[in-house]
Amino acid sequence: MEMNEGRRGMPSILSPSNEEHIASDITELIGWTPLVEMKKITEKDGLNVRLIGKLEFYQPLSSVKDRGALRMIEDAEEKGLITPGVTTLVEPTSGNLGIGIMLVAIQKGYRFIAVTPAQHSLDKQIILKYLGAELALTDLSKGFDGMMEKIEQLKKEIPHVHVLEQFNNPANVDAHFEWTGPEIWRDTKGKIDILVCGTGSGGTISGAGKYLKMKNPNVKIVCVEPTESPLISGGEPGPHEIQGIGPPIIPRILDRSVIDEIITVNSDEAMVNARRLAQEEGILAGISSGAALAASLKLAAKEENKGKMIVMVFPSGGERYTNSALFAEVKEECVNMTF
Repeated sequence: MEMNEGRRGMPSILSPSNEEHIASDITELIGWTPLVEMKKITEKDGLNVRLIGKLEFYQPLSSVKDRGALRMIEDAEEKGLITPGVTTLVEPTSGNLGIGIMLVAIQKGYRFIAVTPAQHSLDKQIILKYLGAELALTDLSKGFDGMMEKIEQLKKEIPHVHVLEQFNNPANVDAHFEWTGPEIWRDTKGKIDILVCGTGSGGTISGAGKYLKMKNPNVKIVCVEPTESPLISGGEPGPHEIQGIGPPIIPRILDRSVIDEIITVNSDEAMVNARRLAQEEGILAGISSGAALAASLKLAAKEENKGKMIVMVFPSGGERYTNSALFAEVKEECVNMTF
C-alpha cells in the first residue's frame, strides 16, 4: 500500500511495463499533480524558505475539484444511492466542482444540473454549458440561501434527484486523505514543514491536513480565507472576489482540529499575487492560488520559518478567470488595441 500511495492518475498510466500507456477514459487521469518551486519569487523577495506550489490545474479539467467530484460520485455508487441513466445529479457550485462533476457524469451516464448564481463566473458557466451540463441560475443577491432554495425546488420537480453536498460529504475529505495528502508527502520525501491551503468546501485542507499530521504531527497546517469574509476566524460573511474559497457558511466537513493557523488575505492581495505567479514564474493560476501565495509570503517573512518548506495548493488555472477582475486591466487593453 505504501508504495502506491499518491500515485493515482498520470503515474499509474506511465508506470514501467510492456503494456500500452493509454488511459481507459479521462477519469483515470484524475489524481497526481506536480510540485514546482517558486525560485524567482523567493530570490526577488530575498526569502530564506522553499516555496512549493502544487499545480492542481494539471487535473483533466483544470482544478482540484475533479478529485472530490470523482470520489463523491464513486462513494454514492458504492452505497447504492445513485444509478446511471436514472439519477439526476444536482449540486450548488461556483463552477469548478460542477465542471468536475460533469466530467465524471459524462463517463458514467448521469444527467447533471449545476445550481449557480447568475453573473458570478461567466467563464465557468460557459464551460459547464459547453460540456453539456444544465444550469439552474439563482439570484446573486440571495447568495447560498438562494442556491439551496433552488435545489429544494428541483427536488420537487424532478424524480430521482441526488445532491452530492460537497460541504457535508465525508467522501470529499476522503479524496484528499487518500490522494492529495499522500502525493505531497511522497513527492517532498516527507520534508514538508507547512501546508498552505484556502478553504472552500473544506475537503482539501481537512483530508490532506489529516494525512500529513498522521505522517508527522509537526507539519503545520495553515488555512487561508478572505479578509472580507473571515468566518473561520470568527468574523462575519461578506462579499469578496476570491472565487472558490470563503463560502458564506462554515462547511460541516471542515476539520478544525488539523488547522494550526488561519491567515486572511483580501481580494486585491490575492489578485496581485496571482499576477506575480504569471509574470514572475510563468504559472498561470487562479485567484485563490494568488491568495495561497500571499499567505505563504507572510509566513516566509517570519524568522521562525527560515529554511522551511512551505507547500501551497494552487487549486485551478488562470484561464478560467478571463472575465473576472483578475484579467480586467489586460482585457481592456486588448479590446482597445489597434493595428
